Amino acid sequence: DASADIANSSARSAKTKRLAEVLRAADIDDVLTVVAWLSGELVQRRIGVGWAALATVPDAAAESSLLVAEVNETFAAMAEASGPGSQTLRSSKLLDVMTRATLVEQTFLRGLLAGNLRQGALAGVMVDAIAKASGVTAAEVRRATMLRGNLPVVADAAMRGGSSALAAFHREVGCALAPMLAQT
Repeated sequence: DASADIANSSARSAKTKRLAEVLRAADIDDVLTVVAWLSGELVQRRIGVGWAALATVPDAAAESSLLVAEVNETFAAMAEASGPGSQTLRSSKLLDVMTRATLVEQTFLRGLLAGNLRQGALAGVMVDAIAKASGVTAAEVRRATMLRGNLPVVADAAMRGGSSALAAFHREVGCALAPMLAQT
């Protein structure tokens, strides 16, 4: 529902407010996944599902029964599947999730899995939402994101530990900086 609300809103402040509400309402263990998904990314990056698998979708469920952690675990199992029978396993797991999803959830999941989630929740909006939800400044979130290069990880830290958790992010060997967020 939040994704649909965000897509239907053109005002950045309304998007930020709605995202912050979602982050506050989310189970703390789901924050990383929620931020990744609402930013249009899978935690697993690739799970072996292509356009063909998303072309046919079963009838939508009348009531929502999906949980973020459960769907993310299913995606992880799909990503780990390899060898003979792996495509059948992926198809079976995808069918199970989509059968239990409402129409709104199916629309969101199809967009997410196809890499075509168009809702306007880019990194800048998400940074502001994380700051608002966790009670830290946007500058702190931007700094941590620049140093870590992974917005979902930064969101998880901000929601769990606030400013002190974000201050713990430092330059690390092998971890690329996000220069577009750097100050001269």
